[in-house]
Amino acid sequence: MNGRTVRDLRRANRTAVLQRLYFDGPLSRFELGPVTGLSSGSVSNVVADLVADGLLEEAGSVDSDGGRPRTLLRVAPGSGHMIGVDVGETRVRVELFDLTLTELARAERPLTQHGYDVEAIVGHIRDGIAEVLTGAAIEPEALLGVGIGVPGIVAHTPERGAVVHGQTIGWDAVPLEALLRTGSPLPGSVRYFIDNGAKTLGQAEMWFGGGRGARSAVVVLFGSGVGACLVTPEVEHGRAVEWGHLTVRVRGRRCRCGALGCLEAYAGAESLLERWREEGGHPPEGADEETALTAMLAAAHPADGTPADPVALAVLEETAEYLGAGLSDLINLFQPERIIVGGWAGLQLGERFLPSVRRHATAYALRYPAGKVTVDLGRLGPDAVTVGAAILPLADFFARGGRRPEPAPEGPAPAWRTALEERAPH
Repeated sequence: MNGRTVRDLRRANRTAVLQRLYFDGPLSRFELGPVTGLSSGSVSNVVADLVADGLLEEAGSVDSDGGRPRTLLRVAPGSGHMIGVDVGETRVRVELFDLTLTELARAERPLTQHGYDVEAIVGHIRDGIAEVLTGAAIEPEALLGVGIGVPGIVAHTPERGAVVHGQTIGWDAVPLEALLRTGSPLPGSVRYFIDNGAKTLGQAEMWFGGGRGARSAVVVLFGSGVGACLVTPEVEHGRAVEWGHLTVRVRGRRCRCGALGCLEAYAGAESLLERWREEGGHPPEGADEETALTAMLAAAHPADGTPADPVALAVLEETAEYLGAGLSDLINLFQPERIIVGGWAGLQLGERFLPSVRRHATAYALRYPAGKVTVDLGRLGPDAVTVGAAILPLADFFARGGRRPEPAPEGPAPAWRTALEERAPH
């Protein structure tokens, strides 16, 4: 058994059945055998266990060839709940989902006043979690976990949990998981799953969107800044890559990370709007980035037949070329089957400029990998980061065979909590 225990085997069998029913269900017991590779006896035993645990339910029946109708099974939506959080550029969005990722409640907190102040972000996340649980009348103990997508690099440490290195937002080794645990509205048995927002976007698009069925893909998050998630057979669950900080012009514009000439300094929505303003454009006063970008697109391509703003159009066309050049780097480095463009700015710009971005990507990339890749918009809309964040605890739940993690035993306070208590004012 290659070192696998009977318990490992049972967990793997439960995972196989759960995942097939989740993605391809409803299915009968007879159909589950071929798609999971399990014997009919194993399928019957696993299904009985999962039904007893409340994870599966009947979903009607279908006729069989000359025999009794076969009962269809599906994952029970109410058998678990997850929260997804997107720490975005303009707001913190918190959404509560059932096990089939149907949204049950949401809360949003704008970031216009305090920006990325750590205490403010932690407060928004805590308040949003409490609000969606109360709004949907869900007990905190029913959660499989809370997934959170953040800007920057996330390091997972045994002492402090998830630590965020967000250079572009002024976060230097922020122990976000530890801060959330202190005064959390959730019991200690509910885990936080914190990762880069581009990775959570990639997770969502690979499970349910434009990446489904692809063996290799790069999912691009284009918002105020720029990021990407690489998915290959070797990196099955995706890896965030700091694509926005590739140098595209030596001694170029100053990026918000502090370096010169980053792709983000030319293609991120924040810098795009700055360039429009510098060239004489007129973004709406006091508008947030999403509203200002909408106005810029309307100025470049007016719907009422008035002349286009030549400055807005020139900046947008130059941005399309920078994005295409940036995509060519991804094509040459990773040779993916698909590139999927997401994020609120990517979706806005893509409707008008995706053909131009494709053309530039092909022109700058090597012919062979460029001829094998498709470049398309994401299919899940602006909520994809939140959905992907909620997938993090869901994927962990599946990996455990549909069993919740054991509550942590009582014992000495973890090191991160002791350190925070020592630093706290008395």
